[in-house]
Amino acid sequence: MPKTMSEKILARAAGKDEVEAGDIVIANIDVAMTHDLTGPLSVQSFEKIGATKVWDPSKIVIPFDHQVPADSIDSANNHIIMRKFVKEQKIENFYDVNAGVCHQILPELGHVVPGEVIVGADSHTCTHGALGAFSTGIGSTDMAMVFAEGNLWFKVPETNRFEITGELKDNVYAKDVILNIIGQVGVDGSTYKACEFAGETVSDMSISDRMVLTNMAIEMGGKTGLVEVDKKTIDYVENRSNKPYKVFKTDLDAPSLNIIDIDVSDLEPQVACPHHVDNVKPVSEVDEEIDQVFLGSCTNGRLSDLRDAAKILKGKKIAKETRMLVIPASKEVYSKALDEGLLKIFVDAGALVSAPCCGPCLGGHTGIIGPGEVSLSTSNRNFKGRQGSPDGKVYLSSAAVAAASAIEGRIVAPE
Repeated sequence: MPKTMSEKILARAAGKDEVEAGDIVIANIDVAMTHDLTGPLSVQSFEKIGATKVWDPSKIVIPFDHQVPADSIDSANNHIIMRKFVKEQKIENFYDVNAGVCHQILPELGHVVPGEVIVGADSHTCTHGALGAFSTGIGSTDMAMVFAEGNLWFKVPETNRFEITGELKDNVYAKDVILNIIGQVGVDGSTYKACEFAGETVSDMSISDRMVLTNMAIEMGGKTGLVEVDKKTIDYVENRSNKPYKVFKTDLDAPSLNIIDIDVSDLEPQVACPHHVDNVKPVSEVDEEIDQVFLGSCTNGRLSDLRDAAKILKGKKIAKETRMLVIPASKEVYSKALDEGLLKIFVDAGALVSAPCCGPCLGGHTGIIGPGEVSLSTSNRNFKGRQGSPDGKVYLSSAAVAAASAIEGRIVAPE
């Protein structure tokens, strides 16, 4: 019977010839990730169930990214808990406070290859499906069971496949594409479904841009986000990993597949307005003064995003009443941006450049906004309180819109 990528990957992981949407399977896990914020609860739960040894320390990845460097006694204690766990369990893949955001460094450092099942104690783990893996977020207590047993149960999802066609206009990016899709289908439009992104537009995208699409699959309820493997994927993976892998592709006549056609030929820059990610409007319909611009996060803190923003900011100044925070997504991105002179452009324009981390995205660390303030962010969520004060407002955009808006002090499209 014809099958989707998700069905094929989960069948492999479950040791079955085939599975179909709706089946419950016990899948072996290839990579398990937790970080400094969700990790301590996983460790506590691991100990509570009486487990003493993780199933495979080589398959666990622990980066520190959410509250780094530690900004409170509580976060410093969380770091201590995780460093102790790493040492006791002999976990090989530990990245301390200078590595960067978990969803950026896992693919960068070769932990993600096609055909794997990857789980992370963070909802945006679906990012890694850009490399043809079934990757999804789980709870911290579920992660404790993965640590102990190396497997987890899943209901095999149906699939929404977004066939995206059309050439993007100047200053329109992958972020605009995914915001537009979420605006069309709604925050629950793909609940517990795999979200595949395909079509000529996706084929033309870089791996970084594809990660933007899969990163935000969760924002329409998706269980995972996926892009089929092509030469770009293979080149990226083989330059960064020596792990074996298997490529799976979706059969277009699979019974559990729903194809949704998206034409982006006339798409203009998009903005998600408070306080829901599906409250999406063209930037031309948004008129709002801003207090802060945040360029970074696991969605748009990559080198290509910094280049897009620097191109607009070069020789310009950020508006007097607006502050801009630039946080590269990883040490690699930071280093390359430094070599290219991008960080000097940001500093000369009046921005504050910080070390790689999640920054204000989680609302609990660097750069949070105060009561009544407005943030324009390249991140992925704009819920109340997401970047600090519950009385603040968060808008979401591409890096280009963020840079142009920083100059004007209000939300505008780049020229």
